[in-house]
Amino acid sequence: MNRDRPLDGLRSIKVKLAVLVGLSIVVASLVSEAGDRAGVPAWLTVPVTIAGSLGVVQWLARGMTSPLREMTAAANVMATGGYSRRVTATSADEVGQLARAFNTMAGDLATADQQRRQLVAMVSHELRTPLTAQRGLLENLVDGVVSPDDAALRTALTQAERLSDLVSDLLDLSRVDGGLRTLSVERVDVGALIEQGVAEARAAAADQRRIQFATVLGSPPPHAPDRGPSTAPLLVDADPDRLAQVVANLLDNAVRHSPLGGTVRISAGVLDRERWMLEVGDEGPGISPDHAEHVFDRFGSWQESGGGTGLGLAIASWVCELHGGSISLIPAEAGTTGARVRAVLPLRPTASEPSPSHLTPTPRPLPVTAAAPSPEETPVSTPSAVPTAPAPPGAPVPSFVDSVFGDLWPERGLSPRPGLVLGSVGIGAWAALVLPDRNIGLGLLLVLLPAAGLILSGSVRLRDPWTIASAVVGVGLASLVVLRAAEWLTVLAVGICGLLLMTALTGTRGVVPAVAGWSSWVLAAVRGLPLLGRTLTAMSSVSSLWPVVRTIALSLAALIVFGGLFASGDAVFGSWAEAVIPDVAVDSLVLRFFTAFVVGGTVLAACYVAINPPRVDRLALPRARSVSRAWEWLVPAGLVLAVFVAFVVAQTAAMWGGHDYLRRTTGLTYAEYVHQGFGQLTAVTFLTLLTVALVARKAPRETAREHLLLRLVLGALCLLALVVVGSALYRMNVYQQAYGFTVLRVLVDAFELWMGLLLVLVVIAGLHLSGWWIPRAALLSGAALVLAIGVADPEAWVAQRNIDRFAATGKLDAAYLASLGADAAPTIRSGLTPDLSACILSSRGLPETDDALGWNLGRSRARALGTEPLPGLDPVSCSLALAPGDGR
Repeated sequence: MNRDRPLDGLRSIKVKLAVLVGLSIVVASLVSEAGDRAGVPAWLTVPVTIAGSLGVVQWLARGMTSPLREMTAAANVMATGGYSRRVTATSADEVGQLARAFNTMAGDLATADQQRRQLVAMVSHELRTPLTAQRGLLENLVDGVVSPDDAALRTALTQAERLSDLVSDLLDLSRVDGGLRTLSVERVDVGALIEQGVAEARAAAADQRRIQFATVLGSPPPHAPDRGPSTAPLLVDADPDRLAQVVANLLDNAVRHSPLGGTVRISAGVLDRERWMLEVGDEGPGISPDHAEHVFDRFGSWQESGGGTGLGLAIASWVCELHGGSISLIPAEAGTTGARVRAVLPLRPTASEPSPSHLTPTPRPLPVTAAAPSPEETPVSTPSAVPTAPAPPGAPVPSFVDSVFGDLWPERGLSPRPGLVLGSVGIGAWAALVLPDRNIGLGLLLVLLPAAGLILSGSVRLRDPWTIASAVVGVGLASLVVLRAAEWLTVLAVGICGLLLMTALTGTRGVVPAVAGWSSWVLAAVRGLPLLGRTLTAMSSVSSLWPVVRTIALSLAALIVFGGLFASGDAVFGSWAEAVIPDVAVDSLVLRFFTAFVVGGTVLAACYVAINPPRVDRLALPRARSVSRAWEWLVPAGLVLAVFVAFVVAQTAAMWGGHDYLRRTTGLTYAEYVHQGFGQLTAVTFLTLLTVALVARKAPRETAREHLLLRLVLGALCLLALVVVGSALYRMNVYQQAYGFTVLRVLVDAFELWMGLLLVLVVIAGLHLSGWWIPRAALLSGAALVLAIGVADPEAWVAQRNIDRFAATGKLDAAYLASLGADAAPTIRSGLTPDLSACILSSRGLPETDDALGWNLGRSRARALGTEPLPGLDPVSCSLALAPGDGR
């Protein structure tokens, strides 16, 4: 099995997909079952399960779709005129077959392009020489320099004949390219055909070069027993015009390469009952083995000084194949020179489709040597496809991950980062040792700070002011895991730290880019796979790394196996082993592995975003087209403004009218009245921000009047919305005074206050009609607000407010106080009577003792209160005191 492409041996893409799906399901089931049996939380099990399935798919699917991407890249290169790119075709499935067919097509296109270039160059060269000579002769005739005698006209005729020969060859070539396969078969006298060809060759050039012709009819091949020439005419069935073309091309080729006064030998005879042969030889320099392979290719002239077009032998090969025969080059006998070309044709041809191989300059297995031991005939092979040798290295083919993310998240020039990988693995291992089986406390902070340091150390925006500000606020939020025992506050603080971190790494400014930047943390687990693969490959090339890892693994395996056997076989050795080896349960090991994987993978994904942030700013909303008329936005905005004014008037009436007015008009008490509308007012504040953003996008701002109108309308809307915010906060305060304080109500108050701050920021931005900084300011102010809430100790604050309310009104929701965490325990103990506080605290119990890594200030202060129950504490009285109250 190919380790780089494990599924290459499968011959069907459907089978490959079935294997991928089946194995991924098996791996997901095994990992999920292991996590479930070990009691691992779902938020740890799900990421590891997904990662395990994706890892199996990534390993098995390597090479399945890469030929398709390579074909896309090669096709793009072909569109620019380059035909050297080839596709990796190692698989046996349909994709591999397509890749091989693509390579064949690319080779054919490359050959066709080369032939086109050769044709243009050859035609230009061949036309220029006779045309130049004719032009010079005609100019001399016109100027009277040369008289129009027979010699001058013969020169002009020679040049015209050369042009005619070239045109005839090109016409024959067009017939070949057009796939003409029609034969007009009739009885042909080969001897007469050869005599006609010899006469034409003499008239063309042979007489001027004193070339002699020796013709032998009925002669067997030179290696056959010599029975003497036959006197009977050699009659065959053939197309006389095509056969004459073969004779003429072979004789022309032999004459051009024969020395002055040389002899061209022609022999023809019957080979057997079905075949006959025609052979032409000359006394020229012959053909070297290097050029012999391309003799019958188009433009396959083996000597630049030959004077031919390079088409004659290719056309002769086409005619022979058209008759169902073949043409070949016969190696020269020892001690002789010259070239010998033999055509073997059937006595009664049946038209067959010739192979196009003689039109392409492809290598042919032709064992031709300078001194062959025997002049055996070597037929020319005509493969239908060109070799698909790898092309010279060009632009890298994008991977599947590159094609998915495209220009939105490119990866260029990133070198392997073994430091980040090893650092992430180390932090994951540290988290696996510190976090499981411990409460939230100092250990979590000691994981968060090194992780943030490693991530920011690779950031390309490390020195940006926004990154520095985010880091400062993030450290403050992370410290809450040590200061406060409330788990909800820890989750909120760590989540906001993550938002600040990703915003700093990606450098986003807008709302949509910020959301995309936060999503990139998850997507980096996929986008970073190519770099992770290169890094692991680079690390594996280090000669000492993997031997050390292998040695450690083998040593641990040997220690476990032999130590376990000795410990189980000898009681003394077993007692020693128990004293040395800590008692670690299998479930704990599974939990620690899952923790290490999730934490290390999360840190590694963030490191990738740090070194290669996505271009999320490209996802910013495009500038909206403004409405053409002002009333199109002014009318709806004005209606909203009018509703706000009406609401403010109603609030004023309720405030000045008092309880009697509310009871008379609504039938509600003031507490019921304020509780009824708080949620709606919070929604109004949020919708106001959306309305301002929409109007700012659509309203025209071309003139100073339009600017002023926009400022006035939106400013008035924001100011009225601030009145709504004040009303909502006032309502919540009245409601809490009536029914008690809770952490949720405090958080809702904080959210409403934060939206009021956003309205103030919008007003400030409206003064300059520029609000690009608002998203960052909103995030930073929200993080600062959460930090302030954490420092203020919200659960203790809520407990104190309820105790104050109890002192003022005698109303206390003891059941709710009992539901608060350890942060509220000191306040409850100090603010209530010993009996009541003991009932409240004993119902939940004090926190257990933590070690140094689990230390937390809130739990430590709660444990300091002591765990001994008060003497004489009545359980029945405690049950009555802790009965749920009317906290609504």
